[in-house]
Amino acid sequence: MEIVDTHCHIHEASTNKAGDQFMREKWLKAGFTDPKYIIKSAIDADVNKLVCVGCTLVDSQMAIDLAQKDSHCWASIGIHPHEAKDHLDAKTQKEFAALATHKKVVAIGECGLDYYYTHSPKSKQIKLLKFQLKLAQKHNLPLIFHIREAFEDFWPIYDSCKGLGGVVHSFSSDAHDLDNILSRGLYVGLNGITTFTKDQDQLEAAKRVPLNRLLLETDAPFLTPAPFRGKVGEPKYVRTVAEFLSQLRGETLEELATATTHNAMGLFNLR
Repeated sequence: MEIVDTHCHIHEASTNKAGDQFMREKWLKAGFTDPKYIIKSAIDADVNKLVCVGCTLVDSQMAIDLAQKDSHCWASIGIHPHEAKDHLDAKTQKEFAALATHKKVVAIGECGLDYYYTHSPKSKQIKLLKFQLKLAQKHNLPLIFHIREAFEDFWPIYDSCKGLGGVVHSFSSDAHDLDNILSRGLYVGLNGITTFTKDQDQLEAAKRVPLNRLLLETDAPFLTPAPFRGKVGEPKYVRTVAEFLSQLRGETLEELATATTHNAMGLFNLR
């Protein structure tokens, strides 16, 4: 059996440098100083492919560096909406765009809109999102979207760009938002949130995701699933997510693993 973690940040588990200081400190506090140990634990849990997702220019380069060194890893380059205020100058965007040509880059993201925190002004988030959508169009790459309390603004922007595909990462909404995602042919990324949420609408929506539109993820080091809450999230826990979803949805673990691995390999061209 093979499972894919389509969204993790293990490239920050290093003492050399930090692309995202908060993520790096979280890994180091948990005692992880080298991603290779995290990858080994994942492989032991049948998680053999990992997509390392960038959130800044430096962080994206780190994801590429790890993917280049380890055959189990691929990179997605992205600038998180929280970081929009620091990534709109021409020099930074030129350097970021140059990363898209690397052979281990399989997606653009995570990118999108976050109106829950608004660490960056909405106008700058929108401008940065449009830049990344155009970059994905240029290189024919799928996108990994981070959308939080912002679907109303997101859909008109997304719909204005043709020929795009991708996944809505960390889906934790209801049937209405799910229908909008599915009607556009996008994939749905589910993670540890489903194992500890008390929101029945979220659980019902998770049950409704068609198997051919479902992806598994951890968002490691975040969103550790039950019953491991309190520990740092690792890609190995995507198996726990898969086990929970198989029971929730009435599918065998093998069926869920086979389908979601097929989906991930197709969307991200993991070869």
